[in-house]
Amino acid sequence: MTATPLSDVALLLHPDDHVAVALRDLPPGRELTHGTLGFRLTAAIPQGHKLCVRPVRAGSAVHKYGQSIGRATTDVQPGDHVHTHNLAMDSVRQTYEFGTGRIAIGRAAQPRTFEGFDRAGGAAGTRNYVGIVTSVNCSASTARMIADQFRGPIMDAWPNVDGVVALTHDSGCGMVPASVGGQILRRTLRGYASHPNVGALLAVGLGCEMLAVDALLTDLPAPADTLIDQLIIQEQGGVRATVRAGVAAVRTLIEQLDQRRRVPLPASRLILGLNCGGSDGYSGITANPALGHASDLLVAQGATTVLAETPEVFGAEHLLTRRAVSPEVGNRLLERIAWWQRYVADGGGTLDNNPSPGNKAGGLTTILEKSLGAVAKGGTAELTAVYEYAERITAAGFTFMDTPGYDPVSVTGLVAGGATVVCFTTGRGSVLGTKPVPTIKIATNTEMYDRMREDMDLNAGVIATGDATVEEIGTRIFEEILAVASGRPTVSEDLDLGRDEFVPWQLGAVT
Repeated sequence: MTATPLSDVALLLHPDDHVAVALRDLPPGRELTHGTLGFRLTAAIPQGHKLCVRPVRAGSAVHKYGQSIGRATTDVQPGDHVHTHNLAMDSVRQTYEFGTGRIAIGRAAQPRTFEGFDRAGGAAGTRNYVGIVTSVNCSASTARMIADQFRGPIMDAWPNVDGVVALTHDSGCGMVPASVGGQILRRTLRGYASHPNVGALLAVGLGCEMLAVDALLTDLPAPADTLIDQLIIQEQGGVRATVRAGVAAVRTLIEQLDQRRRVPLPASRLILGLNCGGSDGYSGITANPALGHASDLLVAQGATTVLAETPEVFGAEHLLTRRAVSPEVGNRLLERIAWWQRYVADGGGTLDNNPSPGNKAGGLTTILEKSLGAVAKGGTAELTAVYEYAERITAAGFTFMDTPGYDPVSVTGLVAGGATVVCFTTGRGSVLGTKPVPTIKIATNTEMYDRMREDMDLNAGVIATGDATVEEIGTRIFEEILAVASGRPTVSEDLDLGRDEFVPWQLGAVT
């Protein structure tokens, strides 16, 4: 059998790397050539997994992306499969620099616009929802009963309203309001209540909860044109009475909200959330860097982009601090990393307890490898700000928000902070939706895209096959962001997903 050039069946991401990524399932015994070196595959290499192209001694660092992704636990030879059986996490001892890798993204020569909702005070909505915010789990069922009366064909009567969404959760009673968890929940609920995609708001409480409706609405930083009403179940006379009153209240809000229209707005007023889930060996090669290019294009428009998932930048945070506009911004990121190290240690774990089983099945072995691919979603622009979970996003440019890696919790924080569009990359096939914000799902590989085409908006897998460049797919993502911001429905919206993905991060004491 004639030997096959490595470049025909695998991607070598950096000339000094020890491993390449398989473009397809490769059988054992396959003969490959790499430069002057010839070798035979000693094991089957699944698509997206790593094969060794340079010898590595046990205990030595293994490089991918030109960076260490861990240490070999045994001697590894060209042709070997490199994964959990011979690659382990390395202790992270990073040297942090601040601002040494800053790249100032110049303003785009051609300002772009989208068709959005011009909210009072300068906020810009990409959707026009009635939001029903619950102060406590006790009012969750009531809120859902109200919202369910406005699903389906009935909404055709109000073509300028995108829907009614009940934002329910499992907390709010027995929680100490001043605790970390209480503050996060209140900040999250107030973030949704004041979101530019929520043109009208109905707050529903029970009446005896620790986190009362008044605590949510007092000094709410919502646009001045947000329509607001509230109901307390105990004051209304119970669930049935509150549902009747709620349906009447929402109908009144919808009638007013339907008078609003989309108008041309500058792209600089967009806030894009960057997230990933169900990653695989292609994530850091295709969809993530392509999304990073789209992020840079938006930053060039004067817009804001927000990377998240702190546990999934662990080990690659040094790449972000180099892009920080100041030591203060860089140190704020390191403070959040340190908080996470203490948090997981208190629970008996470590931050390297990642990737997930699905990630590993897709070819990712260590958190270092996963993080190096994950930060690619942030492009190359300088890092202008770092936010705590659900904190209001105010700075322009590329920013970061501290969130868990669990997808619904992470995206909930981004939306609470003000993200008006979310881009979500996935290699295994996530089915996330995030009302009241549209989520664009981007496949990292063509095989999964073809299998789950009805759940994916874009395919970045063509980058791996050489049918498109990172820049070409990144530009396509950028154009999709503007189209979706202007009202084009995503596949998640077509499926009416997003009601169950509102999941505030729960921390703190419950009494």
